Amino acid sequence: MKEQIIALLQKVRPALQADGGDVEFVSFDEATGVVKVKLQGACGSCPMAQMTLKNGIEKYLKEAIPQITAVERA
Repeated sequence: MKEQIIALLQKVRPALQADGGDVEFVSFDEATGVVKVKLQGACGSCPMAQMTLKNGIEKYLKEAIPQITAVERA
């Protein structure tokens, strides 16, 4: 599961990097379905970071992997 999540995040990274940010996988809790990521660069301090996380990254990962219940900042 971890490898699948990382592969999906690799597809999201170019869009974040284009705006000076990035995302790094931290962990996945199989019991709760929660993925933890670290937003880096411009994404770490951007006021839109929470929206990017929930409406972008979380939505994308949940569509691809139904076992994921949430994506949170680490």
